[in-house]
Formats: sequence, C-alpha cells, structure tokens
Amino acid sequence: MLYLGIDQHAMQLTICVRDESGSIILRRQVSTVPQKVRAFFDEIHEQARPLGGWVVMVEICGFNDWLIKLLEAVGCREIIVVQPSRASTRKTDRRDAADLAEVLWVNRERLLAGRKVKGVRRIELPTPQDAADRQLTALRQRLGQEQTRVINRIKHLLQKHNLQHDLPTKTFQTQAVRRWLSQLELSPVDRLELDQLLVHWKMLIGQIKIVHEQILERCRTHERAQLIGSLTGQAGYSALAIACRVGSIERFGRGGSLANYWCLTPTSHSTGGKVVLGHISREGSAVVRFLLGQLVLHALKRDAGLKAWYQRVKKRRGSRIARVGVMRKLATSIWSMIKQNQPYIPVNERKRQLARAS
Repeated sequence: MLYLGIDQHAMQLTICVRDESGSIILRRQVSTVPQKVRAFFDEIHEQARPLGGWVVMVEICGFNDWLIKLLEAVGCREIIVVQPSRASTRKTDRRDAADLAEVLWVNRERLLAGRKVKGVRRIELPTPQDAADRQLTALRQRLGQEQTRVINRIKHLLQKHNLQHDLPTKTFQTQAVRRWLSQLELSPVDRLELDQLLVHWKMLIGQIKIVHEQILERCRTHERAQLIGSLTGQAGYSALAIACRVGSIERFGRGGSLANYWCLTPTSHSTGGKVVLGHISREGSAVVRFLLGQLVLHALKRDAGLKAWYQRVKKRRGSRIARVGVMRKLATSIWSMIKQNQPYIPVNERKRQLARAS
C-alpha cells in the first residue's frame, strides 16, 4: 500500500508518498489545474493497484471539497482529514507533506481501523445534507455580522452630531428609524455615507429574510433541529446550526464528550498531585459556542431548576464561569436529546420524573 501526505494550497499540492516500508519514494508539487492533478492521481492509482491501494492524509482547510471528491473518484482507499497541528518554526510545504505521510504510515493500522491516535485530531467529514446546512447557517451568520457592522457605523454618524437622542422609536431596527435617517440634514459627505449605508442595510435585510426562509424550510424536516429547537420553543437558525455540527452521535460515549468536542470543558495542568484548572481551550466550533451562549438566556427563562443552579455558581465563581457552566450543561442535554430522541426536559421536571420512577 502507498501512503500519501498532501499539503494543499489553492494553486498547487505538495505531495509526499511513502511505501509499505516507510521509505519516501516520491516528492512532487502538482498543479491544481484539473487535467494535471487528475492525471497525477490516475498514475498513483495504477502504481498502487498491485500493492493493495493507497490512502491519503490531508489537513482540513476551506477548500478541501474538490480534492476529496477527486480522490474518491480516482479510487483512493481512504481519505483521512486531520486538524492542522501548531505551526513549527521550521515550516515548509515539503516538510508538512512529509510529516503528514509519516504520521499516516506510523499509525496506519489504528487510523485504517478507525481508532484514535494520540496527537492526531481526525475530522469526520459531514454528510452532504450537513455540509449544505453548515454552509447555509454560516451564510446567515456572516450576513448578521455584516448588518451589525452597518448599524454600528450608522450609530457612529449619529453620535458624531449628537443625534442619537432624537430617534423616533426606542429600538433602532425599525422602519420609522430608517425613514427618519433618510430625511436627516447632514453635511454632504456624511449624507453620502449615510445614504450608502441605508442602501446596504436594506439589501442585507432582504438577503437575511431569504436565507431565514430557507433555514425554516430545512428545519421542518430536520429531526435533530426540531429536538434542539425545544430549548427555545421553536427550531430556527440556532437549532439548525448546532444540529448540523454534531455529526455521528455514536462517536460520543457520554454527554461530557460532546461538551469536550465543542471545547467547553476547562483546560487543566496536573503535576505532583496538584490540579490547576484554566479557561476553556476554544479549539472547537466557534459557531456552536457562540450559539450556546445565546441559548443560555432562553434556557434560564424556561428552566427554573437550571436558573437556580446558575445563580448558585454565579455567587461563588462569577457570571462568566456560571454562563460557561450552563453552556456545558446544554451540550450534555443536547447529547441526551439526540441519543434518546426526545425534546428538552427542564431540570425540575426531570427530578419529578425520577422521583415517580423510583
């Protein structure tokens, strides 16, 4: 069997090939022009056919899709996508490809058997539906962020002239405010900038509406999104964004494993019998952590038992640590909801159910 480490970039692939003995038999940089890269992998496939096939290890990046589809089409036996390791001070594309091929060859038996390897964070590739849902929810997030930037810029112009006190409504995102903004008398340059911002804001509102309708349509047939939506009372953007980023629930033996996957558990330093806990590592999905932070507000309103727990931790450790603790509890609850295929049950209700069962 042949073992390929690929360092992927937009214009070229740097490839290192090892044989069954671990020796490097080929180093090459291949253009990403479709005809050239397809011809190269066809040659590798023919060379590896009598040896039992070939496997690939590649680091995750934002444009892996076309490469993974190509490798599957040309007959690659298995594609192992991993999280990039911390950058070395002696980093080159050739070294990166060689390191990937070496890690693949050294741990070939465990990796091909689907077992964990220390120091290697393997990425589970999403299903086509999850990939589409991730792209859609990421688009919704970017549009929301862009709208926030536009609104903040408009508020800055108002503060520049101390006009923020003259708003016709208490809330800012209303039609009355937009009409008022379109009629404000300002200097020519400020008026020009505000007009451009209002046009951009109106365009973003329309785009968000279209994306939101698509999200609701997908939520109607997404079982996991419906379950997670029971946290807030209705499945929407947050529910779909979290549901499509769970993957196979069988990977997680308990709820704490899912919380750890999203990096909501504290880092620890243990030596000489002394354990020091630190902040969360923030290496998992930033989107999920942000959304769980938003869901905390909804969960505390709907769950009196969870709110009482939050208040106790808040008194001892502060609001930030208590909020992360609730996020961790929500992650474990999401694991239970998906595993048992049932909606969210508040803490007090769960206690009553357990009391009746006993």
